[in-house]
Amino acid sequence: MDQMTSATTMTDIALLSVRNCKQAYHKDAAADLVVLDDVDLTLREGEIVGLLGRSGSGKSTLLRIVSGLLKPTSGDVQWRGKPVTGPVDGVAMVFQSFALFPWLTVQENVELGLEALGISKKEREDRTEAAIDLIGLGGYDRAYPKELSGGMRQRVGLARALVVHPDLLLMDEPFSALDVLTAETLRTDLIDLWMDGKLPVKSILMVTHNIEEAVLMCDRVLVFSSNPGRVAHELTVPFAHPRNRHDPEFRQMVDDIYGIMTRRKTPAETKQAAPTPATGFATPLHPIGTNLMAGLMETLAGPPYEGRADLPALAAVLQLEADELLPLGETLQLLGFAELTEGDIILTDQGRKFVHAETDDRKALFATIIRTHVPLVAAIRQVIDERWNHRASAVRFRDELEDHMSPEYAEETLRTAISWGRYAELYAYDEEAQQFSLEDIEED
Repeated sequence: MDQMTSATTMTDIALLSVRNCKQAYHKDAAADLVVLDDVDLTLREGEIVGLLGRSGSGKSTLLRIVSGLLKPTSGDVQWRGKPVTGPVDGVAMVFQSFALFPWLTVQENVELGLEALGISKKEREDRTEAAIDLIGLGGYDRAYPKELSGGMRQRVGLARALVVHPDLLLMDEPFSALDVLTAETLRTDLIDLWMDGKLPVKSILMVTHNIEEAVLMCDRVLVFSSNPGRVAHELTVPFAHPRNRHDPEFRQMVDDIYGIMTRRKTPAETKQAAPTPATGFATPLHPIGTNLMAGLMETLAGPPYEGRADLPALAAVLQLEADELLPLGETLQLLGFAELTEGDIILTDQGRKFVHAETDDRKALFATIIRTHVPLVAAIRQVIDERWNHRASAVRFRDELEDHMSPEYAEETLRTAISWGRYAELYAYDEEAQQFSLEDIEED
């Protein structure tokens, strides 16, 4: 099986080339929303490459461009030296959501791709059986998705992608919907098959926000920055398989990537980034609740951290992934409660003050903080104060946010401002009327 055994030997043959790729969406009466900008990527036969970054950094968008499902706004995308103008033959994808048809059996779900290719019934059956056996679901070919665990359903999705014998397997956060143990088992099985030359693919390109997963599986890792998505760093993973996540060099690389992802932008990088309003009004806010913020600050203030913690170690203790811990840390940094530096999180004096304050004092401190550091909250309160009836519609703020970000991020940002303002007792909010007011709020 030459096609399979070649997968574990890296070559100089370029399967995929992406140059100066940009993806932007036009917004009426506003600047275009740039999702990806100036992205370069080369993928060779025999390697696993990971796209690592935060949610919203354009990684999944890039996968759609690579597969030919989305045409980039500008840039050059080539598959085996030829321009990509539509869906690419030889490319298959595994999704985060299992995307199985519940009314079809395992065998029927796996066969779908072959049927679309016009493969004969006998060959379809043979290849489907081989794929099901390969990913460890032998004997479940007649089962329906509802009879399978999450891990088994994801194996069906993997078999469906592999059965067409693609040259390139795209994986979009394939393990993020699984529990920790199931995800670990599936990762290990997949790498074992890859190293044994049993996967009928030549290369794998995977999106992940899990730093350990990227270091555990990939030969190269491209770390994406956000707003817009760019390749901030390209790292080669030097460790042979199987990899030991407890090895000091492995841990150091994980720490280094945390450091990269928490490093503040240089002035030059900030200048290159997409323009934001001078007021900072449209700064995106992570949907982080005040209870979660308080919990992390209390954890940091106590032993063994005493105000400073290593992010990878903290993530392991709290069982949080980078995509969960980093937004929390960045929110604390935005509000002046903590600092992120070189993979560590450090509680500030304001953070310590919050931790040791009583409930009412915490609310008062939080109110002062968000009026100072979150222009959107300050603007909402100012408009309410200036109105004769002390009321303001949320629609005007949502519309202004949508001039600078996607509707999804605008809604997420507004909902966060609503939640924070309520906790701080800066304003009330009527969900049905979508209206801010000072009702039941004690005047300053």
